Amino acid sequence: MNYILECKNLTKTFGSTVALSNVNLSIGRGKIIGLLGPNASGKTTLIKLCNDLLTPTDGEILVGGKKPGTETKKIVSYLPERTYLNDWMKVSDIIEFFKDFYPDFIPEKAYDMLGKLNIDPKHKLKTLSKGTKEKVQLILVMSRESELYLLDEPIGGVDPAARDYILDTILSNYNEKGTVIISTHLISDIEKILDEVIFIKEGRIVLQKTVDEIREETGKSVDALFREVFKC
Repeated sequence: MNYILECKNLTKTFGSTVALSNVNLSIGRGKIIGLLGPNASGKTTLIKLCNDLLTPTDGEILVGGKKPGTETKKIVSYLPERTYLNDWMKVSDIIEFFKDFYPDFIPEKAYDMLGKLNIDPKHKLKTLSKGTKEKVQLILVMSRESELYLLDEPIGGVDPAARDYILDTILSNYNEKGTVIISTHLISDIEKILDEVIFIKEGRIVLQKTVDEIREETGKSVDALFREVFKC
């Protein structure tokens, strides 16, 4: 199979702290996958390694068959946990920047999503609420026709009423030939859109199964199994 992401004995340490330990993963294309674990389980470290923001201590990681770097950034659309956009810029300026920087960025898609949310592209980011800024950032990420979308806690900082919109935005706008990896600890909110889940605990992968396999083999929801595995 032509995997979009492969990890082979991937390990990342920070001094004496082991963030990831001998992680082995193979992730196919055209799926929405939940990277699920409690805080400090290694989710963000794995996503940053995928996006070349960290380098492995040991082992190997491949994105589209290549080591993370300049080439893989062309096919990866990344939503970090924290907002990184410049407050002084207008939303329309950021769209133009993305258009120039990413060949797979579709401005029309971004403007369409902004319109549905009644977000004025002429406004500067500093005039927008925290929740609206996060929606703008998600819109930018989902307006690319990427092969891999890496979304780090996309619903963690928004109120419950906004979560359905965010999930609908992800479902409606990702490249269906691509793969979406959503990192979160809010399982019940995203379970309905997932094809597959990865449980990560203390830097180790403890489960990788499709949602259907979990339900058929255990008779439980993903949320219920997560609570059992992590004793929530």
